[in-house]
Amino acid sequence: MRPIRLLPLLALVLSGCVQVMVPPPPPPPAPDIAARARQAALNFDEVVRRVEPVAERVCREETPDQVCDFAIYVDRAPESGVNAFHTLDPQGRPAIIFTLGLIAVARNVDELAFIMGHEAGHHIGRHLPLGQRQAAEGARVFSDLARARGASQLEVDEAAQIGAFVASREFGQRAELEADALGTVIAERAGYDALIGAEFFTRIPDPAREFLSTHPPNAARIDVVRRTLLGLRGPDI
Repeated sequence: MRPIRLLPLLALVLSGCVQVMVPPPPPPPAPDIAARARQAALNFDEVVRRVEPVAERVCREETPDQVCDFAIYVDRAPESGVNAFHTLDPQGRPAIIFTLGLIAVARNVDELAFIMGHEAGHHIGRHLPLGQRQAAEGARVFSDLARARGASQLEVDEAAQIGAFVASREFGQRAELEADALGTVIAERAGYDALIGAEFFTRIPDPAREFLSTHPPNAARIDVVRRTLLGLRGPDI
């Protein structure tokens, strides 16, 4: 397992970041802030120790040709807000990045474990390279159609941008659900309750209310977790 690294976000090689956003809670009373921060750090350390080896094993089972040694980074920049995503680190290893804001607002270790498993699931599903190829294909199709209709170069370029977005949106929603299913498996194998972890979705804005969201509705994501658990635990979930 790679050690946790504290690294400014700008030092990372970012591509196709996947966000998990939640409004920050109201600040606790002043005397509780230090205690809550210490507990959040302990929770995160525990989850890293238990989840990363499991994520690595699932990755090797599903995609043995990939690099599966996950590096876990903490972005300490206050302006980074509440976020978690996966990318490649400067050495080309799969990286999962948590901001301090997300570590602080997670209610329990189950939520942290599910989110970490979800981000690992994006790597296992090869979502970064597949998403880039999908976007490129969408751009090509839309620009070819515009060119065939006699559009100007500016219009062709605009059509390519639209095509890339449409293709990315469709792929992104599928990728999120696949990562949710893999995250459920990883969290459960690590000894956490993925259904409790998925309660995180009840506290974040619902993409169903956004016209062109790249994320599926929260209800659909919770349903994927339940259906995955049905296969893992049986009907008594």
